[in-house]
Amino acid sequence: MSRSNRQRTEQTRQALMDAGRRLFVEKGYAETATPEIAAAAGMTRGALYHHFEDKKALFRAVVEREARAVAETIEARSTPDCPPRAALLAGASAYFDAMMTEGRTQLLLVEAPAVLGLAAVQAIDAENAEAALRTGLTAMFPAAGAALELLTLLLSAGFDRAAIAIDAGAERQSYEQAIAVLLDGLADHLRR
Repeated sequence: MSRSNRQRTEQTRQALMDAGRRLFVEKGYAETATPEIAAAAGMTRGALYHHFEDKKALFRAVVEREARAVAETIEARSTPDCPPRAALLAGASAYFDAMMTEGRTQLLLVEAPAVLGLAAVQAIDAENAEAALRTGLTAMFPAAGAALELLTLLLSAGFDRAAIAIDAGAERQSYEQAIAVLLDGLADHLRR
């Protein structure tokens, strides 16, 4: 495939994903039909099905792209020379910033588990934001050993619940302070 064909293919995929995202946010996955997505992208249903097996495959592509964007925001704010605690708190703030993008919390934390299933969503998260969290926790708690994986999963779930609450209007600063208290408590416990 020539470069221009690859570019056109990628542009078509992105246009379909953009239209799908917009409609999934506005109407929800269940209420969004493939003809609407194709029309919103200025394409035919045939073009949609050429690039995506079905609506669920398109939705998964949208979710994966959103998850990558969250991870990129976290990575952009992480500085390797920063102490681990400060890096984790900066990562938490970056996560909440990334989740403030219109519709992202709904897509990633409400719709995705319902549509794709918890195992698929956990796999996507494990490659993205959760991977950054695991790296930070490993740096801060090198002696955590086998508990590190469970700590990562628990804290990741806590971040997600916090993002849902913040999206619903809760005070973000309170959650960021609670994360600091939690990290400090874990550090004290692991030092014993």
